[in-house]
Amino acid sequence: MTNTDHHPALSGLKVLELGQLIAGPFATKLLGEFGADVIKIEPPFSGDPLRRWRVLEEGTSLWWHVQTRNKRSLSLDLKSEDGQEIVRQLATEADIVVENFRPGTLEKWGLGWEALSELNPALIMVRISGYGQTGPYRDRPGFGVIGEAMGGLRYLTGHPDEPSVRVGVSLGDSLSALYGVIGALLALQERNHSGCGQYIDVALYESVFAMMESLVPEYDGAGIIREPSGSALPGITPSNSYLCRDGEHVLIAGNGDSIYKRLMQAIGRDDLAEEAALAHNDGRSRDAERIDTAIGEWTAQHERDHVLEVLEAASVPSGYPYTARDIVEDPHYQAREMIETITTESGRRLKVPGVLPRLSRTPGRVGGGGPQLGQHTRTILDELGIDSDTQRALFERGVLYESSMGEKS
Repeated sequence: MTNTDHHPALSGLKVLELGQLIAGPFATKLLGEFGADVIKIEPPFSGDPLRRWRVLEEGTSLWWHVQTRNKRSLSLDLKSEDGQEIVRQLATEADIVVENFRPGTLEKWGLGWEALSELNPALIMVRISGYGQTGPYRDRPGFGVIGEAMGGLRYLTGHPDEPSVRVGVSLGDSLSALYGVIGALLALQERNHSGCGQYIDVALYESVFAMMESLVPEYDGAGIIREPSGSALPGITPSNSYLCRDGEHVLIAGNGDSIYKRLMQAIGRDDLAEEAALAHNDGRSRDAERIDTAIGEWTAQHERDHVLEVLEAASVPSGYPYTARDIVEDPHYQAREMIETITTESGRRLKVPGVLPRLSRTPGRVGGGGPQLGQHTRTILDELGIDSDTQRALFERGVLYESSMGEKS
């Protein structure tokens, strides 16, 4: 995505990240991509555990260069009084603080909402946790997969009469991050009128629950408990995965009334296209098995590419499950600059996802990869006006850390 001469949308915004792994850091990543100055607090020596998650290269996770791009790393001990005082100084100058510790953790360190908002009444604080800041479960540890389960998603994911399966990414964390960013932007808009800050309480399970569409009203109004359905979408017909002659699968969404008619004509089933009882979705859903069988019989006779070619010519939404290779090599991804190449701190050239959402005049930016542990510690302390002697003493006591002083992360 090419930047213009305009300032980034969030230029001048100061964000302090207190947290690790996925939800909180994903939220600040989004803010940083649009120009916010994000200072990421990491514990000395070890850093954010995400640095060593999944696939590593030269000791650092490749994921790190997506999750932490456009951020500055300040490595300090949040459990020390000196480290806590530095955070208070930073919070006094910050617009937004994002944290995803278990509720009560920051209060224990004197860094909770009440303490920080007293220092900076205009402060906005995004608090992401498993179960929220209130309620009987607030003190329970909660990761994204637990939020996905409690939010209702995990029960629906999989095939009938089989154990539920998880989505292959940390969806609960990412959804919570999105809600956190939405809340922060809403609070910023309100602050323009009142001059006052506020905190945003985001729970992982609630972020997932908010995606559950008709789940609750169908239970309350009709006594229906929605069940897992494999690749189909019950009540919306046809929308399923179908096996082709070459062993590949295609996804076909022919559930619009006119789309359904074009689909049936394309596969040579004019009889189903003209059957009055199947003209609308409610009728088709009552006869979903017959419709799916007809589509499956047709796809089984042809290879995937031919099936997709026929359906595209008929303007029927269709596709197939993309692998990472498919994504990187796809001309549409490339044309829309959704795959960008960065240079990491070690000099490695690496392909990464582009920035969303797309703004026409002030688009986001990718920048480089994630910072080394404590890479910006001295710079940030200089900006706070902390003198070199004090900094030296804090480094010697292990309150502060920078990668150049020891083994690189």
